[in-house]
Amino acid sequence: MKIKRQKQAKKTLSFYKYNFNFREPHQILIDGTFCQAALKNKIQIKEQMPKYLMGEVQLCTTNCALKELETLGKELYGAKLILQRYQVRKCQHFKNPVPASECLLSMLEDKNPHHYFVATQDFTLTTGLKKIPGVPLLYIVLNTIVLDKPSQPSLDHVQAVQLGQLVSPAQQQSLHSLKEEQGISQKDGERRGKKRKRKQHNPNPLSCLKKKKKSGPTPPRKISQEGKKRTRSRHKKRRTQGEHDGSAALIQNP
Repeated sequence: MKIKRQKQAKKTLSFYKYNFNFREPHQILIDGTFCQAALKNKIQIKEQMPKYLMGEVQLCTTNCALKELETLGKELYGAKLILQRYQVRKCQHFKNPVPASECLLSMLEDKNPHHYFVATQDFTLTTGLKKIPGVPLLYIVLNTIVLDKPSQPSLDHVQAVQLGQLVSPAQQQSLHSLKEEQGISQKDGERRGKKRKRKQHNPNPLSCLKKKKKSGPTPPRKISQEGKKRTRSRHKKRRTQGEHDGSAALIQNP
């Protein structure tokens, strides 16, 4: 069962890593309810959390979560001692503390830009967190820490990115880094995006010339009578009268 749970956690971590740009060390926001459950089940959060998530972690909380444990009395004194050991992140309610669930929701904003994990046992808080895409949830079940499967808004967000309707945080980060390397500012991009008006030029003088009329096919050249080869006429030589008489005499007087 432990191996199966570890494989599922690895698969879920890969989902948030490649689709929402999560990186180590993982920042985990913890409230008093999670610390109280860990105390009852004898779970060492600082030791077991890095093993379960297979990497470095930063355990943190908010001032509102600490104030909430103080108001609840001695029953949660042990959970308060555990929560005080973690880093305290600044929230917007320093002067006027609010309930921990409201404070943690405000830390994540709309898209969880700081890539927080949230560890809690509060049902109302988890219901609100599942509506925000890209928020990994951790809770304790049967003496073990469990990483919840990606919520439906997270799956819908990834599908929209694959269809080209949205830009993933990883793509936004890569585009931003490429622009910084090439020294391209946002104003330069806006200027390049504007269409430039074409300047008016004078017409090409060659295009204004009249078109020449196409001449028809050239007639065949007539060969004159003089140009023909002269045929040589052969005529029999006419014999003269004297020659004719001589020949006749020879015949008579041999």
